[in-house]
Amino acid sequence: MESVIKKYVNPKTFIEYLGGSVVRTTESFGSFAIFLAESLKQVFKRPFRRQLFFQHLEFIGNQSLGIILLTGFFTGAVFGLQLGGIFRIFQAEGMMGGATGKALARELAPLMTGFLLSGRAGSAMTAEIATMKVNEQVDAMEAMAVDPISYLVVPRILAFTAMLPFLCSVFIFIGVLGAFFSGVFIFDVDQGIFVEKIVWLVQPRDIIAGLEKTFVFAIIIASISCRYGLEASGGAKGVGVATTMSVVVTLLSLLGTDFIITYFQIVW
Repeated sequence: MESVIKKYVNPKTFIEYLGGSVVRTTESFGSFAIFLAESLKQVFKRPFRRQLFFQHLEFIGNQSLGIILLTGFFTGAVFGLQLGGIFRIFQAEGMMGGATGKALARELAPLMTGFLLSGRAGSAMTAEIATMKVNEQVDAMEAMAVDPISYLVVPRILAFTAMLPFLCSVFIFIGVLGAFFSGVFIFDVDQGIFVEKIVWLVQPRDIIAGLEKTFVFAIIIASISCRYGLEASGGAKGVGVATTMSVVVTLLSLLGTDFIITYFQIVW
């Protein structure tokens, strides 16, 4: 214990540790940037693997629809309850629909959809590719002159980019239905007023702003998931570590990216 304390109290050792962390982080960002650039460049090259693309569309979209519907409804319902309790103080319960719709369209739906797909589809992709990596199937692809990025990464990026905006739109719609349930059946809000406030407050640019984020989120989720899968090593333990790190890094990246995009959407 004493040796550990001396190690980190010693200024020279601390500076070396800090410098090493900065170098490793910079190298990691640079390596990922190169990987992302190569992946996006491969998107526009042949061959276009149509069968893989549709397989991933079905996995990401169809198989995620149930959890999107369930989560979206209860997110809207709970958010409506919270806003209803606040608006009741000012006798303005009719604003529930508009406020919930605006929050869902701009922030909640894109972020929650990204989180859900990162935990369900992204983690599964990392585990699948990592298993192929530790079993040397990726090396076998390279030996047969098959580019792993073209075969494993590009179809997943395209499928995520196609499905995430659609699932986000579903989340917004079902979330508003959840808020409608809370407003009409719990706070006795008139149905016409509820809908009128949504039309008044939620503008097309709010929905577009939310969908803009989903395209960026899709690339982030797919690229990080595939990157950690291709870097996996160390057998079954390595697969687990890669999957865990993939989800954690993806969630943090989505939060940071959401802040940056929102800043530019509001300020600019």
